[in-house]
Amino acid sequence: MNPIAKRIAAITSRVQQLQKEDFYFYLQSIEALNGARVTVKGRGEMLMFASYSYLDLIGHPKIDAAAKAAIDEFSSGTHGVRILAGTIRLHDELEEKIAAFKGTEAAIAFSSGYVTNLATVSSLVGRGDVVICDKLNHASIVDGCLMSRAKFVRFKHNDMADLEKRLAQARPEAGKLVIVDAVFSMDGDIINLPDVSRLSKKYGALLMVDEAHSLGVLGETGHGIEEHFGLENAVDIQMGTLSKTIPSVGGYIAADQDTITYLKHVARAFVFSAALPPAAVAAAKASFEVIEEEPERLAALQRNIMHFLSGLKARGFDTMQSETAIVPIVCGEDEKAWRMAKFAQDEGIFVLPVVPPAVPDGTSRLRANVTAAHSEEDIDYALDVFERAGQAVGVI
Repeated sequence: MNPIAKRIAAITSRVQQLQKEDFYFYLQSIEALNGARVTVKGRGEMLMFASYSYLDLIGHPKIDAAAKAAIDEFSSGTHGVRILAGTIRLHDELEEKIAAFKGTEAAIAFSSGYVTNLATVSSLVGRGDVVICDKLNHASIVDGCLMSRAKFVRFKHNDMADLEKRLAQARPEAGKLVIVDAVFSMDGDIINLPDVSRLSKKYGALLMVDEAHSLGVLGETGHGIEEHFGLENAVDIQMGTLSKTIPSVGGYIAADQDTITYLKHVARAFVFSAALPPAAVAAAKASFEVIEEEPERLAALQRNIMHFLSGLKARGFDTMQSETAIVPIVCGEDEKAWRMAKFAQDEGIFVLPVVPPAVPDGTSRLRANVTAAHSEEDIDYALDVFERAGQAVGVI
């Protein structure tokens, strides 16, 4: 069999087997969204514990109104790529808002978070340079590093001694870029930013931080990881998405003006990609405003995180080192993760299993996300379901 066809057949076979066993929970069709609840085709209304809408901004009237007004003013699209004929006033306003929110001189918006990492990393480093990553960084960062053709080095997860070792091994004359997630997307733990920043400066490396899961989640006012640690100017290149806490689509880089000017003329995924549509841009800008105007959303999220994590730990679950809205419920074996997910789904909890190769062997898990939309009663019900599921499959 052709090797390409063989790979396609292997994945197809695995999906079909999971479907046959009623363990396939991906790509479920959601027919309605209502805060912490979703209506799923064939399953009815369920409690959502797989959402990235950490501050419950989907459906916010100010955000929806901004998107509708943008359609009325600019219609559904633009004339093409930003650098030629696609930039509209709203693009400039969004980038100015992002820069102000993140405390930088300027910002650039891309068409997706994945593309943001891919384009930025591959534009900043190349042959003869070194890019140094935490071992658990997101796939988009890894792909950007591979695409850059720089020397790609990984350090042990959140291990500062290993990071320093890798930095010390780099040739002094090489360009050096350190990249880390702020909040790790499968484990929910937080990078040791003070030491990462200190070591990057010590060895003359630029520091890039992916804030996909920390924007609106970390910090006293939700401004992210620098605020969380009480630091200023610790990060050279701040990356974030516009499709998690921010209920739109796209990604951004916030940095000094020179870096942003460079990216706007060199990053291929910006130069050669169509501009973000007006409605998405306006919704994103309004979302940053709502985060600042309604701090009670962050307070609710933080209460819910503490309640959910403490409840799971009290029931004997392994939640690893999570202290954020991403909560791994470790099951160990793939089979236990599938069975526990089915139990939860049958009880009206929308939560998904994550298995290798997305996570290391032996750490298959349910990846549960808590949001500001959940009530205390919602969380208590979910905790009871997870407890019964864990007991039924032998996780606890």
